[in-house]
Amino acid sequence: MKSTLHADEFTRRRFIESTAKTFLGVGALGLTSRAGAALGPNLGLPDRVGAAKHLIYLYMGGGMTHMDTFDPKPGHENQGPTKAIATNVDGTQISEYLPGLAKQADKLAILRSMTSTAGAHSQGNYLMHTSYEQRATIRHPGLGAWLLKYKGRLNPNLPGSIFVGGDSRINGGGGFFEPQYEPLAINDPRAGLRNSARRGMNEETFTHRLDLAREFDSEFNDRYQLKKVRAYSQMYDDAVRIMTSRDLEAFDLKKEDEATRQAYGEDSFGQGCLLARRLIEHDVRAVEVSFGGWDMHTNVFVSAPDRCAILDQAVSALLTDLERRGKLQDTMVVLTTEFGRTPRINQNDGRDHYPKAFSSVIAGGGIKGGVVWGKTDAGAENVEENPVGIPDFNATIAYGLGMPLDQVLYSPSKRPFTVAHKGRPLLELFA
Repeated sequence: MKSTLHADEFTRRRFIESTAKTFLGVGALGLTSRAGAALGPNLGLPDRVGAAKHLIYLYMGGGMTHMDTFDPKPGHENQGPTKAIATNVDGTQISEYLPGLAKQADKLAILRSMTSTAGAHSQGNYLMHTSYEQRATIRHPGLGAWLLKYKGRLNPNLPGSIFVGGDSRINGGGGFFEPQYEPLAINDPRAGLRNSARRGMNEETFTHRLDLAREFDSEFNDRYQLKKVRAYSQMYDDAVRIMTSRDLEAFDLKKEDEATRQAYGEDSFGQGCLLARRLIEHDVRAVEVSFGGWDMHTNVFVSAPDRCAILDQAVSALLTDLERRGKLQDTMVVLTTEFGRTPRINQNDGRDHYPKAFSSVIAGGGIKGGVVWGKTDAGAENVEENPVGIPDFNATIAYGLGMPLDQVLYSPSKRPFTVAHKGRPLLELFA
């Protein structure tokens, strides 16, 4: 029994420390001074009335093939065996691999004219997440961090930003912002928030030990009135508050009935989308769910149907659920990737990296549904109409969330940055 209690105490301590280090940033980033703010050039944008409160960001890691998802070209030799099907929006077709989303096209703004300058995975997803090119000397904040910076937490008992997926390195993270803007990373959505329970210890004992720890630390804190020390103490308290909050049940997917869990799919991505819905219902600001496996240099017509089936079921269920619960209007759902894949099929029946033209999707948050923005040519090789660069795409998301696009924040090295670099939002996409 003694060894079991000791093990439980160890996991509790590890939870508090790891929460302070990941969600709250200690250790992962150097603690920075508060970024200053200034107004940059006035973009002349109208105020966003009724801005969305939440962001669910679905990231297709590896480079999602646009011709086999949202920009099929029936009859062209580049298309291969993938067929196009009609949607519930007249004149709009998408891939046969996405039958569920075809029935919900009236909720979607499909951007078929995305274009990027980054053709490698690391640089591509960094640019997509941050609007800035990757540099060795600085880490730029992702959209979730900017949203927290400008809008703050809605629920003080839960992290403001959460990343769900196997590789937290692909998310934008808190960048040069203060540690509290770093997202909490959850590897497996079905496992809940691990080591957060007070197993083998009642509340009285737990509180007593916390009081002892604060007493031991008080002399050190009084002697060293440093920002780093104060920040760590605050983040430690935040981690403890999470442990004692009833809102922890937001992470427990067993609170959902079996039919709902099945509707999203039993795989990690589907359950991650379900977790995202639960988290925004508990007023978490931003949730990113990653879904890899899109790097299809070989056998794309074998791999793409499998990936698309998982994507289709999960996102269809998410949009249906959000609408039914009255949360779609104040939640922006973004589906994107670092680049597309070559329209021309290679010798291995695959598609290679292709940043020149690809597709992304936005739904909810005041976005018009049933819209197709931009156009590629007959073989999906070149953008013909309304090109959308990465900063413009991110500016559209930021504008929908009510963030000030022209406000400048300064990094610790006094360099100026804005949420979407030099991007301008696509105002035509908003209702």
